[in-house]
Amino acid sequence: MTIRVLLADDEPLVRAGLAMLLDSEPDLTVVGEAGDGTAAVSLARDLQPDVVLMDVRMPAGGVEAARQLAQEPPRPETDHVIKVIMLTTFNDDDAVYAALRAGASGFLLKDAAPENLVSAIRTVASGDAWLHPPVARKLLADFASRPERNVPPPATMQQLTDREREVLVLIAHGFSNSEIAAHLYVGEATVKTHVSRIFIKLGLRDRAQAAVAAYQSGLVKPGSSPPAQSE
Repeated sequence: MTIRVLLADDEPLVRAGLAMLLDSEPDLTVVGEAGDGTAAVSLARDLQPDVVLMDVRMPAGGVEAARQLAQEPPRPETDHVIKVIMLTTFNDDDAVYAALRAGASGFLLKDAAPENLVSAIRTVASGDAWLHPPVARKLLADFASRPERNVPPPATMQQLTDREREVLVLIAHGFSNSEIAAHLYVGEATVKTHVSRIFIKLGLRDRAQAAVAAYQSGLVKPGSSPPAQSE
C-alpha cells in the first residue's frame, strides 16, 4: 500500500528536499504541498493524505492546523483519518506539548536522519505514535518527574519477565513496535504480545503511561541512553 503524504512548510527548498527524499521510497508518495497552515488544512481536506508533515512555526500556525485536522471526523465511506507529524528545528518543550495536545501523532526534529523521517511516516500511517528519540526521552523524563496515582509501584515490575522488562525499557526510550522488533531480533507480532502482557500485568492503558511507569520505578533513569542492540 502506498502512503500518501502532504508537505506543509513555508520554505520551498525544504519542501523540495522532503519531496525528493520521500518520492524515492517505493511505498511513499507526495500528493501535495502547502506553504501555510490554512492551505495545509484545505489541501488535506481535498486530497485526504494518510500523513501530513507539518512545520510547527509557519504562517497561519502549524499547531492550529494540526488541531483542525485532528478534529476532522473520519470519512464515512472509508473510515479514513488524517495523521499529522510535526516538524521543527528546535527541541522546544512548549512546541512538543502544544503539538501533542493538538492531536499530532508524531514529532520530529528537522535534523533527524532521513531514515528516521521515513520510519516516522510509516509508523504513524500504521496507526502508532512516533516521537524523535531525543524528544521522547526528554518528554517522558519530564512526565516521570510528576507523580501519577495510576502508575504501578516499583515492586509491581517484578511481575514482568526479563524480556517484558527489555521491551518496557525500549518503550520508555520512544521505540515503536517495529523498532523494538529490530532491536531485539524478534518478530513484530511477538513484540505486540509482550506489550499487551505488560499493559495487563501493570494495569496500564497506553504506551505513555508505560513509559512513565518505567521511569518512576527506576527501571529507566532520566537522561540514560537506550540499551545496546541484542547480539
